[in-house]
Order: sequence, then C-alpha cells, then structure tokens
Amino acid sequence: MQQKLGEQQDWLHMVDNIGNFLAPSMAKDHPNLPVVKAEGCYYYGADGKRYLDFTSGIAVENVGHRHPKVVQAIKDSADHLIHGPSGVIIYESILKLAAELQTILPPKLDNFFFANSGTEAIEGALKLAKYTSRRPYIVSFTGCFHGRSMGALSVTTSKSKYRKHLQPTWLSYQLPYALPEYLPEGADPDVFFPEKLEQDAKKLFNHQVDPEEVACMIIEPILGEGGYIIPPKAWLKKVREICDRHGILLIFDEVQTGFGRTGNWFAAQTFDVKPDIMAIAKGIAAGLPLSATVASKELMDQWPLGTHGTTFGGNPIACSAALASLEVLKEEKLLENATAMGAYAVERLLEMKLQHPTINDVRGVGLMIGIELGNPETGEPDGAAVMAVLDGCLHKGVLFYLCGNSGEVIRMIPPLTITKEQIDDGLTVLDEALTEFENKTN
Repeated sequence: MQQKLGEQQDWLHMVDNIGNFLAPSMAKDHPNLPVVKAEGCYYYGADGKRYLDFTSGIAVENVGHRHPKVVQAIKDSADHLIHGPSGVIIYESILKLAAELQTILPPKLDNFFFANSGTEAIEGALKLAKYTSRRPYIVSFTGCFHGRSMGALSVTTSKSKYRKHLQPTWLSYQLPYALPEYLPEGADPDVFFPEKLEQDAKKLFNHQVDPEEVACMIIEPILGEGGYIIPPKAWLKKVREICDRHGILLIFDEVQTGFGRTGNWFAAQTFDVKPDIMAIAKGIAAGLPLSATVASKELMDQWPLGTHGTTFGGNPIACSAALASLEVLKEEKLLENATAMGAYAVERLLEMKLQHPTINDVRGVGLMIGIELGNPETGEPDGAAVMAVLDGCLHKGVLFYLCGNSGEVIRMIPPLTITKEQIDDGLTVLDEALTEFENKTN
C-alpha cells in the first residue's frame, strides 16, 4: 500500500533523528538508506530513486527480493499457522523443509536443530560439539566471523572491537587463516599453507592445549566479514585431516556461503570437504529469520531433550518461505547462474583492476566477490577509499557493502537472479566511482 505524503514525511523525519529511537550499534551502519519497497535485484528509495542491490540484504536474498513464489508461500502459511513452538506442536513445513535439506547437503548431514539466526546456529553447533565430545576447548581461525552472542563471539576474531570490554570466555584458541599476506613470493599456496597449518597446529597442541581436550575446530570455508578470502582447497583438506587425526569435530560456518552463493549448494561441496557439523542461515528463507545447526542423526541422538531449546526456531511461516526458496533455486537454475555470472563479474573486475591502481585485488567464488582497495603507492589496505567509493556508487544508484579488518574490501553479493545486464550496470557505476575517487586523490 502506497504511503500518504504526510505519513512518509513523518517517518523520514524519524530517520533524520534515528538516534532517538534505535541504538547506534544498530542504526549507524552504511548507508542507512530509507527505502519503501524491494523487488528482484532492486530497492526503491523514499527519495523516489531505484537502487540496484549488490548486497542481497547481506547475502540473504539469494532468490531476489520478494520473489512471487516466496511471497505466496508466506501468505498461504499465515492463513493456517503463525507460530510453533516446535516440539510442543509439530507441523508440515518444518518436516518437509528438513526432508528437502537432506537432498542438498553433504551425505549424512541429515538432522536439524532449527533456530532463527546465524549466531544461534553457531551457538548450537558449539554446544553440540562440546556436549557430545565431553571436551572443553574450541579452536577457531583468526579473521573468521561467527556472530556476536557470547559463545559465538568467543570464536569470532575478524575485528577486535567486536570483543572489546566483553571478555568472551568459552575456552577457545586460534590458528592463523590462510591469508594471502602470509604467502612468500613465488611459493605454491597449495603446498605452503597446508605445511604452515601443520606446523601451527603442532605448536598449539604442544604448548597451549592438548588435542585430546579439543571438542571442535570451527571455520568459515571462505572468510566472509573478515575480507572475502578464498583459501586453497588443500588447506581446508588439511584442516579436515588434523581433526580426523585427533578425534576433533569439524564445524563449517556456512551462514554466508550457503544456498548457492558459491555456485554449489554449500562451500563444503565447492571444496569437497565434509564437516561433522554445519551452521546454515541467511539465504535459507529469502529474508525471514531462520537458521539450522546440522549434523548426522548419530551425533544429534547424543544431544537429549533439554540440552538445547528454542521458542521461535523453525517458525512455520519461515519454513514455508524456505521451501519456496529452495524450489526457486532449483527451478530457475540459480546455482548455475551464480557460477556463470560470478565468472563474468570477476572477469570484468580484473579488467577494471588494470585501469584502477586503487584496486589491490579481486577474488571471488560464484557470486561471493571481494574487491580490495589499497593505497596505490604502498599497497596498504584503505578503508577510507572503500567508504568514498561506496558513497559514490550509492549516489549513482548502486548499493555495495564492505568487509575486511579495516573495511578495505567491497563486497559484491547480488541476488543469484542477477543478469549480465545488471552486472554491467553495477560495474559501470563502480568504475565511475573509482575514477572519481582517484581523480580527487591524485
């Protein structure tokens, strides 16, 4: 329903005074764009402009905003049931969703605890690993982001400011991620990084924590908020090998990489590495709050009633939206589109890199693409440049987002429905914004 002019002016006045209503930690993100509608790959602003969305609501709207099939599923579900709670009652959509997910996940990852957010899925994964292993410690990897609740925060190291004053204490240790900056010039990453991991793990186990007391290793198979870093497949296989050697459970945080983002259903399939536990969320339900901790039935059966619970997890409407979303991903061949359009976008960006000294690096898998900006003279990451370029793109009607330890990486994560023409539109704007920034700073 279209808003009356007076009503729109009222809420836009509230936007101008947003700090009176919302906590700064929530309301001061970039770019705080007032919108009235979203559809497909676009937001429609309160200013009357249409914005091409290369964020997907931060990797959530994989099937595009308000896909008709998803909208209809939500309406149909609301006509029958709005709230669970699962366990007190049981309903069709949650069981059908579990059955559908079994068909797209790696083998034997076939049992689900549904929750609401990625952070909750991580909390469930950590609790499951600790409970079933009877071991106290967790090993995570420097640079990974797993969430902001205290358990998830204890293994989150993408930025120290997320942990400031909070002292998360879940008995965790960290190993270095396979960051490009560690690679010696001329070295083969497929050889160097697995060898380095072997040495780093040996030091950790010899000096800080006995591997027999480690419940799990948790990792993002592609570094997300930490900078869109893509590790060598051989390195992830070495992580799996070390876990197997010591009886340690391996958790993949696939909150951002799931549901076709990498061109496969999950990054586990992209890298051919099977974890013991997965955390999935974001793209699962086309914008409705839903997530899952996933493991084998054998492992889940060791987690008895009362050891974990939820009031809203596996909401019937969210499960219906997820079923519709999975249907769209299959019917419209969006995994194939992610592969093709991602390769096209990276090719164009590499051509742009030759023209823009501000671009340090371009890296991507499927439609999970990072564009790192840096100082042309020193190569140092440049978060200020990213913000200036993002503002330039926004002014021209294209919405990107940022990541990286100092905000030095532009995230390009459009809906998987994106077309070649829309990629061209968005990257033309990025090209222009980069040129304008470089002209001002030269």
